[in-house]
Parts: sequence; C-alpha cells; structure tokens
Amino acid sequence: MSDLTGVVVATTLAFRPDKSAPAGLAVDYDRYAAHCDWLIRNGCRGIGANGSLGEYSSLTDEERRKVVQTAVSAVDGRGIVIAGAHAVGWHQAQKWAELAKEDGADAVLLLPPIVYRASASEVVEHYTKVAEVGLPIMAYNNPFDTKVDLTPHLLAELAKIPEVVAVKEFSGDARRVLEIRELCDLDVVSGADDLLFETLVDGTVGWFAGYPNAFPAASVELYDLVRAGRIAEARELYRHLLPAFRWDSRTEFVQAIKLSMDIVGESYGGPTRPPRGPLSQENEERVRADVARALEHLRTRD
Repeated sequence: MSDLTGVVVATTLAFRPDKSAPAGLAVDYDRYAAHCDWLIRNGCRGIGANGSLGEYSSLTDEERRKVVQTAVSAVDGRGIVIAGAHAVGWHQAQKWAELAKEDGADAVLLLPPIVYRASASEVVEHYTKVAEVGLPIMAYNNPFDTKVDLTPHLLAELAKIPEVVAVKEFSGDARRVLEIRELCDLDVVSGADDLLFETLVDGTVGWFAGYPNAFPAASVELYDLVRAGRIAEARELYRHLLPAFRWDSRTEFVQAIKLSMDIVGESYGGPTRPPRGPLSQENEERVRADVARALEHLRTRD
C-alpha cells in the first residue's frame, strides 16, 4: 500500500463529559467511529487518525492507540487509514509506527521531530529509523508548528528512503509543488485547504484535508473536478468554500472545524481539550458566517 493519494481526512476527535477523564473530557469512540464511517460513505478515500486536528498531543498513550484501532475497525477495508506517528524523538515515533502497523493502519503520517528544531541530518535519521517499521510514510512539512522546513532539496534526500512515498505539503508556498516533483518522485499531497485549488492545478495528487470533516461530499467533488480538468466548475465551487477553508490555516483551526461540523449537523464536532479553549465570540461569529455562505451555495446548487 504505497498509494496514499485521494482525499484522506485528518479527522477531528469527539469527546464527551467525564469527570474522571483528562480535563473532564473522555474520548467518545462510538461517535468517532460513526464519523469515520460517514466520511467513507461520502466518498473520501481514507482516514487520517491522530493528526493535529485529532488533538493527538492532548491524548494519553492508551487513547492515542485506541483511536487508530477505532478508525481501522470503522473503515473496515473500504479505504485507507494513515496514522499519525508524530513524536519528539525517532525512538518514540518508531514505537507509534509499530503500534499502527500492529493495529492495521496502512501507512503513517510523520512530522520531523516535534518541539526540537532538528538539523537536516537529524531529520533524515528520524525518517530512516521510522522507515524500519516497514509501513509507507507520508512526510508532513509543517514549518509553522515544528520550526523545521522540509525543503524540496531535503525532501529529495528523504525520497531516497523507499518507505517515504509522499509528502503532505503545508508550507503555504504553492511554488514548491513543481519544484518537489522536479527533484524527486514523491507524491505531493495538498496539505492546506485554502491552497487546494492552486496546488491541485500544479499537480498534487492527493489532499490530506481538514474541512471534509464538515463538507465531505462537496470536498470530494471539488477534488475530482480539478483532477478531471473541469477547472471552471471547480473554481466556482472553491470560491464559495474558500472562506471556510481558510480556517484550516489559522491557529484556531481545530475549534473552527469542529464548530463547522456542528453547524452542518451531520456529524459531531463538540469541544476541544486543553490547551485549546473555545473560540472567541468574534471568531465564532466569523466561522458561522463563512459556513453559512458555503451551505447556501451548496443548497442552491442542489
């Protein structure tokens, strides 16, 4: 399973009140399973478990593992499951990859070392060690959060590792798509929802996505339109979804996407665990307005 293309959703994670759980919120695995099932039924290729949207850094080790197990069970072979294996050191990331493999995940999404600003050689070692597990790896370039930039030339070095087959590109620089493709054979996957159209036109072959949590069918349609070369139709749909999509690149992206899910009303978003708190009133009003615009356009089309 080295084909990690298509629309793979970086899933949010449902919580329910429980005084005995961390921060008074327990993972609601039943709601999470139902959400994964709903995404697959709405045309998404796969599930990205334990990404930033899934609040992996706020989970206990037991919770983090059970999230992957829940996703694998819910997908039930109808798509792929890519498990986040992010960690500070390669020894920790390697362990998460081993557990993901044991629990039936098809691949791992892997940031460079988090928290620590790693050098190029340390980044290569990080990916080399995790690759020993034997699962396909989608590298994740998010220089904003990790302070490590997987530049096209560094990605060309990582591409020499057979297990590294793709990169989720979240630098915000659409020019990198073609440069990466010039330097190596990695599948380049769109990582920022508000650059989806531009990067797809430049040749990305997948979308590791946030807003399909709220709009899966419309998001898959948008992806398919661009890939089919129906650019004018895709641009018109994108134009109406873009105000909401922009929240995917903002600090409050988890809260915004969960609220968007609750507004749409077909899947549960709910609260976030610390350090994330609720949206400010101003931001909540903005999210509601942006989602209302998208919904109005989708209803008019129907």
